[in-house]
Amino acid sequence: MIVLVNGIGNIGQTILGILCDYKKTLKITEIYALKNTSITEWNKTEIEFIEQKGVIVCTKNNSGYRDIDSIIDKIDYIFDCNANSFGMINKQWYSSLKNLKGCSAQGSEKEFGISFMTGINNKIIKDEKFVHIVSCNTHAISSLITTLSNNDLSNFIEGDFVIVRRSEDLGNSQRLVGANVLSRHLNNTIGTHHAIDVKDLFQTKKTELNIQSSDITTPSQLMHSVRFNLKFNKVPLLSEIESSINANISVSLTTKFDSNIIFELGRRYSKYGRLFSHAIINSNNLLYDTKDNRIKGWAFIPQEGNTIISTIHAFLIQMNISDNEKIISKLKLDMIKSRW
Repeated sequence: MIVLVNGIGNIGQTILGILCDYKKTLKITEIYALKNTSITEWNKTEIEFIEQKGVIVCTKNNSGYRDIDSIIDKIDYIFDCNANSFGMINKQWYSSLKNLKGCSAQGSEKEFGISFMTGINNKIIKDEKFVHIVSCNTHAISSLITTLSNNDLSNFIEGDFVIVRRSEDLGNSQRLVGANVLSRHLNNTIGTHHAIDVKDLFQTKKTELNIQSSDITTPSQLMHSVRFNLKFNKVPLLSEIESSINANISVSLTTKFDSNIIFELGRRYSKYGRLFSHAIINSNNLLYDTKDNRIKGWAFIPQEGNTIISTIHAFLIQMNISDNEKIISKLKLDMIKSRW
């Protein structure tokens, strides 16, 4: 199977690392990467790092590199890792490729295809050619709801979430802010796009959620956080919550209160220097309200990293890899740590 990663930024480079390291497991024979911008002396080194792993780098207008048009017709699957509507723009191009069997795009490209998150709607994307991988915050909120509900959404009444966002990726500076900045509520009953996106994700399996979200961006480049407030018909026992968290390999725990400490631990000890948990729950700081049947607390969100495994899982499902659940379980065990 021949694959192409279109865009080699934060998400694209991590996906390339996984594809190279698990090439045989993922049934891949050749890996190509498309660099969309000019290759110059200042960014040539990162291209060399990618090539050293066995990736063939293609471009559209750089001499000395393979032209994308020379290989595009033999590509089986494309991982689109662009943002800011470029994925949507590329979809018209992908639709014209007769041999392309599947494709996925990331967070911001919501209309690219059916929304997907591993563990939520695996069966829905079977035989789908175009799949949208939901954002890092959508992953976190969705996992918090299902995990703290003990996987019984019939017991879940409502949820309210406040996302505390970092402003920019490390290494970038386009969206840095100098003070706390509130986000506009896009809907006066649902709030920001985070709750809207989670509702849309669960609607793919005909499940309706009563949730709201707000958002504030802070002058940080490390991690997002989320303050959650969940109400139930009957609040699960603490022992049930602990069992549910321990049973969900995609969710991690921490007793630490500083995101910079968790971020640094991930940089040191996690594969590719990334955190892959859907959410990292601050386990010694939960508020447990038995009178109003609520659980409240905080979780840290590994932005971008927590979407990567869903991206690989979508590829396996779309390409009809028979043992996809076994493969994705192995990746989760290899890449997600239960505690930080």
